[in-house]
Amino acid sequence: MKDMGDAKALVTNMGEAARAAAVDLATASAERKHAALIGAADAIRTNAEAILAANAQDLDFGRAKGLSDAMMDRLTLDTDRLRGIEDGLRAVAEQRDPVGAVIAEWDRPNGLHIQQVRTPIGVIGVIYESRPNVTADAGALALKSGNAVILRGGSESLHSSQAIHDCMVQGLRQAGLPEAAIQLVPTRDREAVTAMLQAQGLIDVIIPRGGKGLVGLVQREARVPVFAHLEGICHVYVDHDADAAKARRVVLNAKTRRTGICGAAECLLIDSKADPMLRETLIADLLAAGVEVRADGDLAQIAGTVPASPEDFGKEFLDMVIAARLVDGVEGAIAHIRQYGSQHTESILTENDATAARFCAGLDSAILMRNASTQFADGGEFGMGAEIGIATGKMHARGPVGAEQLTSFKYLVTGDGTVRS
Repeated sequence: MKDMGDAKALVTNMGEAARAAAVDLATASAERKHAALIGAADAIRTNAEAILAANAQDLDFGRAKGLSDAMMDRLTLDTDRLRGIEDGLRAVAEQRDPVGAVIAEWDRPNGLHIQQVRTPIGVIGVIYESRPNVTADAGALALKSGNAVILRGGSESLHSSQAIHDCMVQGLRQAGLPEAAIQLVPTRDREAVTAMLQAQGLIDVIIPRGGKGLVGLVQREARVPVFAHLEGICHVYVDHDADAAKARRVVLNAKTRRTGICGAAECLLIDSKADPMLRETLIADLLAAGVEVRADGDLAQIAGTVPASPEDFGKEFLDMVIAARLVDGVEGAIAHIRQYGSQHTESILTENDATAARFCAGLDSAILMRNASTQFADGGEFGMGAEIGIATGKMHARGPVGAEQLTSFKYLVTGDGTVRS
């Protein structure tokens, strides 16, 4: 692609095809959408070898590009992750179809019967980095919710995304649904991103899924609505009423299970009234797992830690690094998170119901957990089958964005020759 004119023409053609497909999808039966998703899952299994070969090309490109370990982890596919993609498609297929679902209904004294009914948004644009699995997740959730989708994967994941997209199209074809329902931008040219952000009248909402740089760009330049989160600065607060065994399990998992995802814990807060032995044990567990603990205050006296700088709080490391400090009880934790958090996911570890209630009432993050790892901040783990991203805004979609969050609603009003006086 040579210039912005070419990119705009490409996105315009894709957008027009998507809008035409969206008309068909809005009234497509639940059975046909189910068949398309099952067909795509079967194609993922059948074409696993080809997908992994395509991913090997992307990994070579990523290494040459100098991607970080976290980005390389996001990019990597293996047999287990392919099975996860397949299972995700099947899980979304089995979800209840949200289109046409009645959200609420009521009768008016004038005889009108009013229903609030879920309806597709239309055309969704998804811009993402590294993770080729988003091709399947986003395509599946858009289809389930009756929306057409235009996908623009990261330049480093082009081959993997194309291979997975081929499987999605195979499912659409088998089910007799328009192939333009799920489209993948076939170029690494960044001008295509700009064209998508400016595609008013063609794309109804943009969902960015990637790092702070990508999301910030989208939020600054988009001329269409955006569902997004800027960073995943997730906190774990260990209260003085925490169960020690639970705390050890959750803290270690929240940080180390996968460091490169947005639900990974980036800051450990410990109640200053907690047992000193528990403090030291939690830090020792992290150090033993290979985590660099950047500690503040009294925690910096623990052997093996590194003194924290002010910049370490409110930072998304996406690596085997965590910031840690003592706080003055739940109120101190709330104050810290309000100052440094990104309204993504926070977890409190406590056996005290009142303290947990105060934590959840005092914070407005999209996801608040009790005695559970922040790594559960995922649509699949929420029972949605998959997610198209995490939204931290307060309008429309929030938290893991699944099929229901990809719908709007309309009102159906029934009368009996009813007129207004």
